[in-house]
Amino acid sequence: MHGHGHQPQQPEPRPSAAVRVTVRVVVVLLTVLSCGFLGWVAMLRLAILTREVRDWLLLVVVAAFNGRLFLYFADLPADPEDMESREALIGLGALAALVTGVLAYYLYAEIRHFADARPAAAAPAAAGHPPAPASPYHLPAQPPQPQPQHPNPYAAHTPPPTSMPTPPRLDQVRAELDELSAYLRKEGGGR
Repeated sequence: MHGHGHQPQQPEPRPSAAVRVTVRVVVVLLTVLSCGFLGWVAMLRLAILTREVRDWLLLVVVAAFNGRLFLYFADLPADPEDMESREALIGLGALAALVTGVLAYYLYAEIRHFADARPAAAAPAAAGHPPAPASPYHLPAQPPQPQPQHPNPYAAHTPPPTSMPTPPRLDQVRAELDELSAYLRKEGGGR
C-alpha cells in the first residue's frame, strides 16, 4: 500500500442537448450551403470529438476529395454552352455523394458518440448510488481483508459507537491508514 495509487477519472463535462443540436444544425447548414466544399469542417469536428483514428483518416479523405473536386470544377469551361452534359453530371453527382456521405456519417457518429456516453454516466446515478472510486487495492471479487488494529497511545480510550455499521469502503480506508501508521512507526524507530 505504497504511494497514492490511481486517481479516479473525472468524467468530462458534456454540453447540454440544446448546444449539441445547435452545433449539429450549424455544421449541417455550413456543409449544405457550401455545396459540400466545407464538408471537412463536419469531419474535423467529429475527429476532435471522438478522437478515433478512423475519423481522422476520413477527415483526410474528405479534404482530399474536396480539393480534387475543386480542381475539377476549375478545369470546366466558364461558358455553359461549351460544357458537356456528362461533365456537369459527373461534377454534380460527386457533390451530391460528398454532401450525402459526409452528413450521414457525421450525424450518425456524433449522435452515437453522445448516446454511448450518456448511459455510462447515468447508470450509477439511476441506481441511487454515487459511482465508487476505482481503487487498485480492492478487487470486487474479493472482500477486503481485515487488518490488525494498532492502538494509538496518544488517543483516549473511547468505546466504539454502536449506532450504525460502517460501510465496507470506510473500513478499507481505516485499515489502510492503520497499515500506513504501523509502517511509519516501524520506519521511524518506534517513535
